[in-house]
Parts: sequence; C-alpha cells; structure tokens
Amino acid sequence: MGVFGLLGSGNLGNDGSLEAVLGYLRATRPEAVVDALCGGPETVTARYGIPATRLHWYRGEYRTASRAGAVAGKALGKVVDAVRTARWVRRHDVVIVPGMGVLEATLPLRPWGFPYALFLLCASGRLLGTRVALVGVGADAIADRPTRALVRRSARLAAYRSYRDTLSRDAMRAMGVDTARDPVHPDLAFALPAPAAPAPAGPPGRVCVGVMAFRGGNDDRARADEIHRRYLDGTIRFVRALADEGRQVRLLTGDACDAPVVDAILDAVDSPLVTAAEAASLTDLMREAAAADTVVATRYHNLVCALKAGTPTLALGYAAKSAALMDRMGLGDHCHPAREVDADRLLDQFRALEKHAADVRRTLAERNREATRRLDAHFEALTTALFPATVPTPREAP
Repeated sequence: MGVFGLLGSGNLGNDGSLEAVLGYLRATRPEAVVDALCGGPETVTARYGIPATRLHWYRGEYRTASRAGAVAGKALGKVVDAVRTARWVRRHDVVIVPGMGVLEATLPLRPWGFPYALFLLCASGRLLGTRVALVGVGADAIADRPTRALVRRSARLAAYRSYRDTLSRDAMRAMGVDTARDPVHPDLAFALPAPAAPAPAGPPGRVCVGVMAFRGGNDDRARADEIHRRYLDGTIRFVRALADEGRQVRLLTGDACDAPVVDAILDAVDSPLVTAAEAASLTDLMREAAAADTVVATRYHNLVCALKAGTPTLALGYAAKSAALMDRMGLGDHCHPAREVDADRLLDQFRALEKHAADVRRTLAERNREATRRLDAHFEALTTALFPATVPTPREAP
C-alpha cells in the first residue's frame, strides 16, 4: 500500500491526516506493507517509521524559477516525474491520498505543481490497475482553467473518493464529476485521539491564537501583499488588546511558513504575556488548545484541533471550508473574515463567545461524539471498498 501527498513538508494538517490513516491501516490491515511518495520523505520515515520517496525529482519544484537553468530543471522534472510516479504506483495494490485540500485552490497554487502530480498519480493508477483512493479530501470551486481541468480529471480517474464536508462534494459535482456514490464524513483529524487532560495546564484566562501566513487565495495574487498586511495588522491589534487586559496569549501555527507571522506579532506586541508554542503535530496543537479557555484560529486544522479538544473557538476564516466546519460543529455564528480583520469587532465576538463558554463546551462534546461515530462507520465502509473479501471458489466434488 502507498500513501501520497505533500506529507512531511511542514504542514501539520497534512501530517495529521496521514497519521489518522496510518492508525486505521495498522488497526485493520496490520499485515499491510506501507510506504509513501511525499514532499518530505526524511520526516515521514523518521516520524512514522515507513519508507518514503521524494515526490518530485527536481528539488527546487516549489521555488520560483527565474533563471534559465531552473526553468529547464522544472520542465525536465515534469517528464521524469511521470516515469517515477508510474514506477512507484506499479508496485502497489492500493494508494491512498489521506485527506488534505488536494482538490481545491483556496491558497495560491500553480497547475504544474501539486495538481499535475496528483493527475500523474491518478492516471498511473488507472493505466496500471492500481486503485487510487482520495480519502476525506477537501475540494472547492476553482476558477483557473488549467488547474480546474487537472483536478477534475484526477478526481474522475480515482477509483474511490470521499470528502471531508458536503461543500467539497458539491464543488466537485459542479465541476462535472459524478459524485452520486461519494460519501461525506468528518475531517480525518477527528479520528486522532483527543488529549485526556489539558497538558501543560494553562493559567486561567489563557487564549490560543492560531496565526497564518495568509495572503489570499489563488485569484488574489495581485492583492496578496495588501491582504497579508490587513490580516497581520488586525491580528496584532487583537493580540495587543488581550495582553493589555492581562490575558496570556499563546500563538499557534500549522505550517513552517507561518513562523514569520509569529515573529512579527511578538515584535509588535512585545509583552511577556504573549508567547509562541512549538507544536510538531496536531496532537501538540490539541494539547495547547485543551489548556486554553478560548481559541481564535485561522488555519483550517488549527480549527479542527481546537474543536476536537472541545475548547470554545472563534474562526478567522479564509475559505468556505472554515465556515462549513464551524457550522457543522454548532458554532456557525462564531466566524470572522481573515481578509478583513476588524480587531474591535473581533473582540466583541470573542467576548460573546466566552460569555456562553459552558454551553459551547457541551455542544462540542456532543458534536465530537457524533464525528467519532461517523468516522468509525466510514472506515468500515472504506475497508469494504478497498479490500473486498475474497471468497474461495468451492472445490468440485470428486
């Protein structure tokens, strides 16, 4: 069996989805031999104990190519990757793409990057008879035609598809994919064990603020710097207001690229009450969230972790998936746009959330139990779909 994606590349949400799928495989298919084709093979092998191969032959794949040599390297890499991907797929009975927003472009994305890599995977699977399963993936409407075409074709070529929300399934249907048999279930990260108790125990009144290197989506490249500046300025004002009230603030991230945002906030606020967490996994993020009274978060999987921990949460949403998640967990009224962070209004929403914290915690406990039930049922259905029982042919009577 293989797992595929931008895994081990610094995004904790992607790695959390992988961890959930590996837990499922080890529980239901302990005999399976698993390896990965991924973005950070060294990290995946060290952390999860499975062999891993680098996703792209050209190591500068995700760096901007400005010189002729780099452009040529990327172009050659596309050809080499087609062969490498097919060879890797050929060795497997099943390949799973575990969660992640692989069918969306809510963040800046080029068609010849990961969309092309996903297309190579799904096309190789169809040609070579290897089942490719897109399990619990995210999707959204894509305006860019080349990206949309690659994503649509990849989804059609996959042997199995399931989605982390109805929004994703509806988006794929709108892009021309037959989704009549595609199930929807909670995000795979909800299958990870929740922290048993807040650890480390936070001081009363602690607030976790999940931040992000947010610059808009795929269609916002011309306004990326302006969007980022507004997001950062509004977040700094919000954090400063909390610190001025004597609240301890813990800054969280979900990707290595978020570190400069943390540094900018720490420099701007300059208060001993504001500190940064060093989370290496979604489990670490859940522990931080469980130790807080309230969470305000931007990255999708920061939200998932806070909600899974049962902590009252306010979303600084940057895409429809954030609002859909919050609505499904009973917190649809507690959202604020990341594109237009208004610190004063955000503070009002924050105080309103804290006023009803006890009710929110009860709601989250109920919704988390339901999410666990639905994921258990999905994993059972997934086993049936990917590993159909082989019925021996009866021997003829002598």
